[in-house]
Amino acid sequence: AAGAQLLQVFESSAEYLGPTLFEEYSLPYLEEIAAGVKDGITQRGLGDVPLIVFAKGAYHSISKLSYAGYNVVGLDWTVDPNIARDFVHIAVQGNLDPCALYAPKEDLIAKTTEMVRAFGVRNYIANLGHGIYPDMDPESVRTFVDTVHRVSEEIMKKGDPYSQLYT
Repeated sequence: AAGAQLLQVFESSAEYLGPTLFEEYSLPYLEEIAAGVKDGITQRGLGDVPLIVFAKGAYHSISKLSYAGYNVVGLDWTVDPNIARDFVHIAVQGNLDPCALYAPKEDLIAKTTEMVRAFGVRNYIANLGHGIYPDMDPESVRTFVDTVHRVSEEIMKKGDPYSQLYT
């Protein structure tokens, strides 16, 4: 099908705002964007287009972001997976530090494995916790992706401990 299959909204100033300022000056606009996009999608009869919100540095407001009208909350690398699972009631995306892609292959595999195991596979999109740098070696990206697939398959074979909690 033509058109967007998913939409991600980036809030790139969140890390410069404390909780009060973020919730006063940013969150209402993120909510307005989600509502407006969903209305537009509905009016055009486009079906279900999932929305992701990624507010880099808004670790203090991830719970409120999960009620802002999006389907997924993107997390930067500063958010602990256990905290995210405790405070976000919808799917999460993230959150490997992009600089980990510069690490030796064995370290990258270990960090990626730790991330996927911490989040589980239910309602989770494995990703970097921010953008990829232009000088990144594509082999590091391949190692990241291959590790995510391998560890996810292992978890699914064993049974994801989060599957009962996050449905």
